[in-house]
Amino acid sequence: MSMNNITPQTDDIKGQAHDALYKGGLGAVRVSKSFDGKQVVKNISLQLERREAIGLLGPNGAGKTTTFYMITGLIRPDAGQIILDGHDITRLPIFQRARMGLGYLPQEASVFRGLSVADNILSILQITEEDEEAQKHQLEQLLDDFAIGHIRNTMGAALSGGERRRVEIARTLASNPSFILLDEPFAGIDPIALDDIRNLVGQLKERGVGVLITDHNVRETLHIIDRAIIIHEGAVLMEGTAEEVIAHPEVRKHYLGDNFSL
Repeated sequence: MSMNNITPQTDDIKGQAHDALYKGGLGAVRVSKSFDGKQVVKNISLQLERREAIGLLGPNGAGKTTTFYMITGLIRPDAGQIILDGHDITRLPIFQRARMGLGYLPQEASVFRGLSVADNILSILQITEEDEEAQKHQLEQLLDDFAIGHIRNTMGAALSGGERRRVEIARTLASNPSFILLDEPFAGIDPIALDDIRNLVGQLKERGVGVLITDHNVRETLHIIDRAIIIHEGAVLMEGTAEEVIAHPEVRKHYLGDNFSL
């Protein structure tokens, strides 16, 4: 089910999301969160399917980061549920969500700086795959798929921003996730590496992985996603394609501005 409406969420839409999530997919069902008595997320529902990329976007302080972190497991909602393939994972820690198929890439570098590229990936394969021959085969496949075979012996500390992201995503895929959450993937990388991120998201979708992105670089994010969910004042203002988002008067008023274009 795709919820490509361009109006605030209704109870009917939230109900549809709830029903669909219990059949499969990743998402939030009526989640809310308050800090120090102030409600920053108000009854938000969203759904991500395999083979699609969604951007969770909005102005600073809108509640998008809190919503994103509730899905990752870094923050627990006060109300509502986080659902993964029909399972309620609301109270599960990040490592258990990972075992169930939810990958998370933080904004900060997560490669092991003291390990080579190959050993970074192998460190995960050794946990998820017992057979050594299968480990070697999957390692070579990931090195090839993400064009990092030529730096297989390079230490994590010596990688460029784009190389680091490719290694991090390859390592995350070593655990065979169904969904990957990307936190600020465009932060701190040079213009050349922007193409790497675009291509990587495309590769993830081709592999059947669903991708949820939150990033302050709205222009680049809109270029690579299938649909965006715009958060404003703790609620979903609208969701739709990049073209629908840009054309929406309330999104321009509260977020993009009148002169924004792709």
